[in-house]
Amino acid sequence: METRTDKRAKGFHLPTVGLRNIKTAVAVTLCALVYYFLDRGPAFACIGAIFGMGSDYGTSRLHGGNRFFGTLVGGFIGMGLFAFYMFLFPDGSNRWLLIPLSFIGVVVLIVACQYIWVGGVQPGGVILCIILFNTPTETYISYALNRILDTGVGVLAALFINGMLPGGFTFGFMHRFYLRVGIKDDI
Repeated sequence: METRTDKRAKGFHLPTVGLRNIKTAVAVTLCALVYYFLDRGPAFACIGAIFGMGSDYGTSRLHGGNRFFGTLVGGFIGMGLFAFYMFLFPDGSNRWLLIPLSFIGVVVLIVACQYIWVGGVQPGGVILCIILFNTPTETYISYALNRILDTGVGVLAALFINGMLPGGFTFGFMHRFYLRVGIKDDI
């Protein structure tokens, strides 16, 4: 039986808390704080901040873009399909129709994301399925719009924090500026 000491000897080490962890926690905390003062649930903004954080600013733009544009595309497709469902069944009585609508929605989502933002399929599929299968009939539009807004706020928080803290675009810009003007820095 392998012991803990044996694992350490083979290169096992405990995880560390790095700058990306701190940036992610700061972005989530910022979202929660802002939403606290807005008297609004921060969950989707915090999720957007977590998904939007990358190891550097460029990765944050990619991950945040995936999350935001996927949510945007999936949200609008979900609203359109649910509006069609509500047109046919205003009382929401035939939920079986949502099954083929989900098939259509996923196909449309994948094709749309190929033109708009390729990485948006997974987050777009999440919001599409939530709208179709888990949203009350009377609030599907406001729910979708609020999720798009909240996700955007979270992604912007991640981009802001990743850009402003060390390793972000601000520090890289300042380092390049210092080199040009001949100022020694320690980055």
